[in-house]
Amino acid sequence: MIMKSRLLRYSRRLLKGAALACCASLLVASKAPSTLEKVKASGTLVVLSQNGPTTYYEDANGHYTGFEYDMLKAFARELGVKLEIRDVHDLPHLFRELSSPDSDAHLAAAALTVTPERREQVRFAPSYFEIRQQVIYRLGETRPRSIADLEGKTVATIAGSAHAEQLRKLSERYPGLQWEEVSDADAMELVDMVNSGKFHYAVVDSNAYAVHRGLYPNTYVAFNLTQYQPVSWAFPQSDDDTLYRAARNFMLRANTGGLVAELRELHFGHVSKMNVGGAQTFAQLTRERLPRWRDELQKAAEKYELDWELLAALSYQESHWNPRAKSPTGVRGLMMLTRATAKEMGVNRLDPLESIDGGTRYFLQVRDKIPERIREPDRTWMALAAYNVGYGHLEDARILTEKLGGNPDRWPDVRDHLPLLAKRQYYKHLKHGYARGWEPVTYVQNIRHYQALLTWNSRIEEQRLAAAAANDEGPALVDAAGAEAAGAASAL
Repeated sequence: MIMKSRLLRYSRRLLKGAALACCASLLVASKAPSTLEKVKASGTLVVLSQNGPTTYYEDANGHYTGFEYDMLKAFARELGVKLEIRDVHDLPHLFRELSSPDSDAHLAAAALTVTPERREQVRFAPSYFEIRQQVIYRLGETRPRSIADLEGKTVATIAGSAHAEQLRKLSERYPGLQWEEVSDADAMELVDMVNSGKFHYAVVDSNAYAVHRGLYPNTYVAFNLTQYQPVSWAFPQSDDDTLYRAARNFMLRANTGGLVAELRELHFGHVSKMNVGGAQTFAQLTRERLPRWRDELQKAAEKYELDWELLAALSYQESHWNPRAKSPTGVRGLMMLTRATAKEMGVNRLDPLESIDGGTRYFLQVRDKIPERIREPDRTWMALAAYNVGYGHLEDARILTEKLGGNPDRWPDVRDHLPLLAKRQYYKHLKHGYARGWEPVTYVQNIRHYQALLTWNSRIEEQRLAAAAANDEGPALVDAAGAEAAGAASAL
C-alpha cells in the first residue's frame, strides 16, 4: 500500500509537471503582440502634438498640413496605417500623457527640443531639425548682448519648455536672472508680449520666430541663448522598442533621402519671401506683362459680372501675371490654383486662359458662401481673404470677432481679428484651429491697392484716348502715355 501510494503521488507530480510545461509552451507560442504589431492591428498611429505653424494646421482648402504633419503622414503611410493627431495645449501635459502607462498615445511630435532632462522622461528618435533658442527684444529699446544684460529684467518663456530648463541652468551663474513661465502660450504670443511692452524680453525657438517675425517688425533677435539643438519625436520609455526602431529607421531614411529637406523648403522656405513686389515692380509689370492678359481678364470679368481690375489685381497678387508661376506649396499658374481646385473647376491650371476662368469661378464660389446680408465692398474683401486662407478660417475669424465685441459683417472688424487665429489662446477654441491670420490681411490690402492703381490707370487711359482722338494722334502715343501714368500712379 505504501509503495502504491508513493507511485500515485509521483504520477500526479508528473502529470502536473507535464501540464505546466504545456502551458508554458502555449504562452511562448502566443506571446503578447509588440507595440508595432498593435499599431498595425489597430490601423491607427496616435500622436500627441500642438496645433501651430511649426507642427500642423489647417490650410486654405480645409486640409491639414505643416512640417510635423507631413513627416508623420509619411511615417504612417509606411506603416500602412491612418494618422490620428491629438492636440495637447501645454508641454507638461504632453510629456505626462506620453509617459502615463494608461495612455494609448504612441509618440509625441511637437517640435520638441532634445535635452538631457527630457531624455530622463522619454526616448527620442534621430533628429530631423535643429533650432537655436533666441532672446527677442523690442526695437528702440536697449539691445541686450549677453545673459548678464538680462539680469533685473523680465523674461518670458513657455511653461515646461526647453527654454525654461536653460534659464534655470543659467540662473546658477546669474542669480539676478528672472523669468516668467507663461502657461498655454506659444512663441507668437510671447513675441507679442515683448512687442506690447508686457515683458522686456522673450526666449523662443529660431524657426518659430522666423515664421512670426513678419507680424511684429518692431521686434528682433538680441542674441542666441544656445547653440543649435536637435529636435525630434519622443517615445515612451519601454522595454518594447519595435515602434521606436521603425521610427528611427524611417527618420534616418528621411534625412538621407531628401524628405526632410523637401518638407523644410515646403513649409519654411517662404519665410524670406513673404513680401510681394513693391510699387516699382508693379509699374514695370503693368507695362510688360499685363497687356498680354488684359483682354482675357476683361472677357472673364464681363462674363462673370466683375470688375476686370479686381481680377487683374488678384492675378498679380497670385502670380505677378506669370502663367508658369509655381509656389513651394505646389499651387501653379496665372491664378495659382491648387491641383484640387483646378480639378473641381474642371480646368487645366497650366493653361493661362483656363486658369483665369477657373480662378474667377472659384472666387465667385467662395463669395457666394458669404452671408447675403454682408454688403459690398466688405463681401468682396472677405471673399478674397477666404480665397487666400480658406473659408473655414474666415468663419472662425468672424465668430471670434463677434465674441470679442466686433461686427462680424464688417471687413475692418474681421481684418483686425484675423491675426488672432495664430494665437493659441484663441485658435484652440476655434473649429479650424491655427491659421497664419496675418497673411490674408496683407493679401487683401495688396489687392485693394493694386486694384485702385489699375482703376486709376484705366481712367487716365480713357482720358488719353479722348485727347488723342481729338488731336488725331495714333494709338502708340496713347499706350506710351498710359504706361507713364501707371508708373506715376505706382510711385505715389
